[in-house]
Amino acid sequence: MSLKKYFWLTSIVILIAITALLLFGTYTMFILAYITSFLVLLARTSQPRGQKLVKFWLIIAFGFFLAFQIVVATQLLLIPGIEGGRVPIDMAHRTYWPRRIICTFIILVPLVISRYIIVGKYAQLYLPSVKETGTIGFAELKGVVAQIKLLAEKADTTRESLSPGNLMKIISDFPRHDSFNYINEGTLTENYFAKVEEALTDEHLYIIVSQTGSAASSFISLFTNKDYNHVSISFDRELETAVSYNGGNNIYPPGMNPEMLADFTRNSGASILVYSLPCSAEKKAKVLQRIREINESGSAYNMLGLVTKHSYRPNIMFCSQFVYKLLETEELIYFERVGRSVVPTDFVELDYRRALAFEYEIGLTEQKTAGFAG
Repeated sequence: MSLKKYFWLTSIVILIAITALLLFGTYTMFILAYITSFLVLLARTSQPRGQKLVKFWLIIAFGFFLAFQIVVATQLLLIPGIEGGRVPIDMAHRTYWPRRIICTFIILVPLVISRYIIVGKYAQLYLPSVKETGTIGFAELKGVVAQIKLLAEKADTTRESLSPGNLMKIISDFPRHDSFNYINEGTLTENYFAKVEEALTDEHLYIIVSQTGSAASSFISLFTNKDYNHVSISFDRELETAVSYNGGNNIYPPGMNPEMLADFTRNSGASILVYSLPCSAEKKAKVLQRIREINESGSAYNMLGLVTKHSYRPNIMFCSQFVYKLLETEELIYFERVGRSVVPTDFVELDYRRALAFEYEIGLTEQKTAGFAG
């Protein structure tokens, strides 16, 4: 069979499969299609010789897009059920077909990217010829060795983060989330608010930047290249009033939830850094009032917003967005950033005027002096 005929035959098969998925596919079938597409791209990307770093980042990008596809399918194909939980969207729903079209379309995106980079730019993925190799100097060779070492380190981290166990933990948690509706309400009790009232005399707020060691945290680290991927805020130094947006640890629905000190260091490799920010009792009371309002009106963790950087409703946020907006509301923010683009490490790395004071570190690396910049 000629290459041209093979190409057209393959295209027809893919088109039929995509059409069948659009018309008859279930949520599970869509997820299997995404995973199959990722495995095909994984095999295809690993074939060309040379440029290992390029291939490594391509694989990471495809893995990231797989996570994005699963999040989108979960949000669009499953909707909140009457008796709680999430159920498949019914054909009678007015947005049934637009949702299915979106979920089908995103299967093609990584395939198109793959064709452009690997096929369109195929020559770039090959090793240089013997003649070209003779012109490589010592400095270039040294740089290659350094890149290989860096790649090896990343490969170990990537292997662990993308292990079947980790991925299953992440995927199994998706149905609990909803990036379009408030699903968390009233998880902060009056006992919590009583503790905060007692802490108002301490004229500081406490910023907690943490590496939780969870499956989701290690997965996010692949794309942020940051060890710390969660941020919380507390009204007291002992962190008895810590609060943030999180997954709820299978106890509460994803959204604004209290955080216990034990939760931060539950997993191997977990570590937290605690910083204090001067804040008057009056401003702390206003921050508390904003938290009360969110607790009463409802919230949800913006899983989809981690990728799209968009919040469908005001109280649908991720952790760094939540903490930034609390500080911004009372003019306590000490660095400039678009709220939806802020990441946890920004709270420390962008503290150029040293508004924060380091308090302490807890975790497996207590012996280290904490800090990010300077």
